[in-house]
Amino acid sequence: MALLKSINIPLGTKAIDFCLKGVDGKMHSPADYKDKDVLVIVIMCNHCPYVQAVDSRLVQLQEKFAKRNVQFIGINPNDDITYPEDNFENMVKRASEKGYNFPYLRDDDQSIAKKYQAQCTPDIYVYDKERELCYHGRVDDNWQEPDKATSHDLSDAIEALLEGKKPSSNQHPSMGCSIKWKE
Repeated sequence: MALLKSINIPLGTKAIDFCLKGVDGKMHSPADYKDKDVLVIVIMCNHCPYVQAVDSRLVQLQEKFAKRNVQFIGINPNDDITYPEDNFENMVKRASEKGYNFPYLRDDDQSIAKKYQAQCTPDIYVYDKERELCYHGRVDDNWQEPDKATSHDLSDAIEALLEGKKPSSNQHPSMGCSIKWKE
């Protein structure tokens, strides 16, 4: 497991369009959520311990902000041949077991993760109503013990946007496993 951090992507960068199959069997794109004030895209997977440590927090945040017009989307780009635990069938199973309340999509050819310049799982991008990047960083300051987190960076960034403010530009990168690229 190679530990990586998300790279610095300029705030204001536009969201990249895609159309990917979800664990619900439907195709999803950002345009499907054009009515949402905030769009959170999380590059994630099934087997990474960093994702496993925060995926319940992602579910909680989607629940917390759903009525406030925020939509989370999870995207799994990992090589599912070398890492079969990340294949579509196991994505369906994990989404069900963990109660994912957001679309969980398969980036089978890894093109979307590459366009987003994703480095690790999780790699988190928060876009405003105009779909400009406003936050690219970690969930909070304690990925192992959520009860001991003192800085709730992702929640704070979403809250700022909902209040018509820009999130702090002092953003800490997300960290996690390297994306498992196909050869």
